[in-house]
Amino acid sequence: MHRIKCKKILQSSAKVHCLKPFGYPEFLNLMANAKVVLTDSGGIQEETTVLGIPCITLRDTTERPITLTQGTNVLARNDPQEIIRETAKILEGKERKGNRPPFWHGHTAERIVRILVIRNSKELRGKVL
Repeated sequence: MHRIKCKKILQSSAKVHCLKPFGYPEFLNLMANAKVVLTDSGGIQEETTVLGIPCITLRDTTERPITLTQGTNVLARNDPQEIIRETAKILEGKERKGNRPPFWHGHTAERIVRILVIRNSKELRGKVL
């Protein structure tokens, strides 16, 4: 949401802040330290699942269903009452306790490099340098 529109809508709320756009490291830090994240972004649904942070998705569907079945994500759709209900549950400590899905362990790059090294070493053994 544009900051000016956000400020007009939320000007009376002392607990909600409209912030300037962040770079990726700063935004990741903000999410990692959040009590809850409300989003319509599939990427953020994945990030919050990896971080273990409760996420409320403000859409009717998600292209990241694993974040619903295994992660920390719930769909609140565009229903204001559902958004309030899900947010209240989280703030009361009754959030859905998700798990990090298999292979979302942060070691994928290492596995890829290991596979490439093995593959390349096999190809090099057959050649004369």
